[in-house]
Amino acid sequence: MTECCCAPFLWKPVPDWKPTRQVSCLEEDETLSPSLRSGPVSPKVSLQLLRDGNARFATGRSRNTATNEATRKQLEITGEAPHCAIIGCADARAPLETIFDAMPGDIFALRNIGNTCTHAEGSMVGSLEFCIGKLRSRLILVLGHSHCSAVYGATQSYFDTLEARSNSQEVITASSALDGLLLDLSCVAEQAAGELGVDRSIEDVAHHAVKLNVFHTVNFLLKFSGPIREKVRSRQLEIQGAIYDLPSGRVDFLGCSPDQDEYLSSKIPLPLSVARDDSLPARGSGVRGVRTAYDGRMSAKEALEMLKEGNNRFVLGTPLAMAADDSMREALVYQGQAPHTAVLGCADSRAPVDTLFDSMPGDLFVLRNAGNTCTHAEGSMLGSLEFCACKLSTKLILVLGHTQCSALTGAAEAYLKSQDGGEDGLSSASSVSTALEGLLTSLSSVSKRTADTMSVEAELKQLVAHSVRVNVFHSIDFMLKYSMPIRELVKNGGLEIHGGIYRLETGRVDFLGPSPNQAKLLSSELHLPPSMAVLPIRTSFDEPLHPNMSLKLLKEGNERYVYGHATAKVSNCVRRALAEDGQAPHCAIIGCADSRAPLEAIFDAMPGDIFALRNAGNTCTHSEGSMLGSLEFCTSSLGTQLILVLGHTQCTAVRGATKMFLESGGPELTENKAWDALLAGLSIVAKQAATELGAYANEEAIIARATKLNIYRSINFLLQYSGIIREKVEMGELEIQGGIYDLETGQVHFLGRSPLQNEILRSDLALEKLAGC
Repeated sequence: MTECCCAPFLWKPVPDWKPTRQVSCLEEDETLSPSLRSGPVSPKVSLQLLRDGNARFATGRSRNTATNEATRKQLEITGEAPHCAIIGCADARAPLETIFDAMPGDIFALRNIGNTCTHAEGSMVGSLEFCIGKLRSRLILVLGHSHCSAVYGATQSYFDTLEARSNSQEVITASSALDGLLLDLSCVAEQAAGELGVDRSIEDVAHHAVKLNVFHTVNFLLKFSGPIREKVRSRQLEIQGAIYDLPSGRVDFLGCSPDQDEYLSSKIPLPLSVARDDSLPARGSGVRGVRTAYDGRMSAKEALEMLKEGNNRFVLGTPLAMAADDSMREALVYQGQAPHTAVLGCADSRAPVDTLFDSMPGDLFVLRNAGNTCTHAEGSMLGSLEFCACKLSTKLILVLGHTQCSALTGAAEAYLKSQDGGEDGLSSASSVSTALEGLLTSLSSVSKRTADTMSVEAELKQLVAHSVRVNVFHSIDFMLKYSMPIRELVKNGGLEIHGGIYRLETGRVDFLGPSPNQAKLLSSELHLPPSMAVLPIRTSFDEPLHPNMSLKLLKEGNERYVYGHATAKVSNCVRRALAEDGQAPHCAIIGCADSRAPLEAIFDAMPGDIFALRNAGNTCTHSEGSMLGSLEFCTSSLGTQLILVLGHTQCTAVRGATKMFLESGGPELTENKAWDALLAGLSIVAKQAATELGAYANEEAIIARATKLNIYRSINFLLQYSGIIREKVEMGELEIQGGIYDLETGQVHFLGRSPLQNEILRSDLALEKLAGC
């Protein structure tokens, strides 16, 4: 038989008290302790006794300094009946009875370093439950004190940890029970620092932490003791806080915890160290000891509470989760899983996600990769989360980052090198040679976004520390932007997505809540992540595409190309369809043969989407027969409704023509008559550019201006010399626009129509030229 937890106490029941007259326990009677001359007293009366006693102590008028034989005999016969229980600090320099000028038996005194229940909570909570139950005390006071060594030590440890993290040094971990106590109290120091602000001194933070620690213990009692909660609910008990000032000896009474109502809703039946009996399953673990499809679905709020409770147990070293036995494993196999949360964590977090939240097998649907990101392998990550939310009906997704993340450190280092112009900086999306380079390149956007939000120039340690939070929300935003099923569930209240940061130093998880961008991203219309998106194949069975829609496809494709998210894929199926059914390009492009990239690649287009024509200088002023004939075929026979004339920066043809113009006013005649004619035409454009620029006409400025003018010159030529193209433009069945491809960025700047289009369409000269062709 298990020994009763109350056995160590030689408890004697207090006899029923029936006074012969109404006596106030505040009446002057120095012969007996209040606990002997009355029955249980109200919290109000008990507090008054404490106030009066402390006033006497602080002013040097203490009277209850000694006991006599009668008092001791009475306590032995009747047993004690303390009017209150006090949790004090072993470092307070004075007995609790002395601080409140109390007689033996008046106070049920409990003391440990830091007046806390986070260590040895079983004995502290059990002792208090004994006092309020068997001894009928109706007041519990948690008494902190100024200059508390434990709280000040924890505050110093917290600041030392911050300093070590900022200097990329190894963080000290717990190697003794005292280290463990200080680490646990560091959460109070962290809260105090957060409330006071970053500019406050360690002394100020520690002073404030003393008060927070008092309520931290009060809240712990309310959260983890069923008997205490029940008596507080029924107003049979009060729990209050106070701080004893060492220099003056006075006690400042703080009242009840501001969070009392919240903690009264707790359903945890036992303090953590007591609830480790293997016969007691963790809360929410299901009727089989593990959650299966047999159990009801858990709401996001309930799941989040389970995560918080589990992480708290992990931090305190009092886990409840047990190893799965045969029956549990069998239940998971045959009844299916029902995880209450899906977690996207980092593979570098040094501990299993299930361990961090003290979870049973089947509680969590865990996904992990370096950097807890969806920007790479997003198809598998996003698809897995959609499966969990849609098929397993999980109501909560948690994206969990962590401090000192190696992936974010690598990305930040590369980003800072790229800012300094180092050769080893970030690679462009098109030049990565390993999967790791690709990962760091994608995470560089997080480093850049973080650096942009910092008020001072970013250094590595600060950049990494701040980017953890940014990266968590970056992954959440990716899910909302690219997954329609996840968006719909969030919109309908069937799913919540929260962020969290696991602190390697303390084991605690900071829960961040939903993304600040959630409302905006819920309006996204994207259905797939970039790497999974498959572009449709256009064949002769498809209707002609309106110019505005064609331009939209070109702009979207160029954006994917610029950011390394190209989606166009060629397969046997695509080739077979185009061969058997014919093409239906949505646009025709006249590009330059010197543009260093295929036109289809620049616009991330599928085979058959673009009717591509290229020559040196993207011009129609020469070889117009083949260019014009090809475009007339495309617009008439294939139904294409958009022509784009695409120049590019650093064009060799335009540069050569400009150089010749500046040196001799035009090209020299050679035996290469076709080349001479080409340069002659481009020289006209260079001359026009120089004239328009005037005093600003240096070589580079002329080249840039001439590139744009050359595009319009080719457009104008099409309008002047092709009756078919001209008629279709006039009828609104065809659009001709220009663009410049930037070789450095990959970005295409769309220029729109030629400024002379309307004038040319009204020109009789153009009609005469056409008639003479």
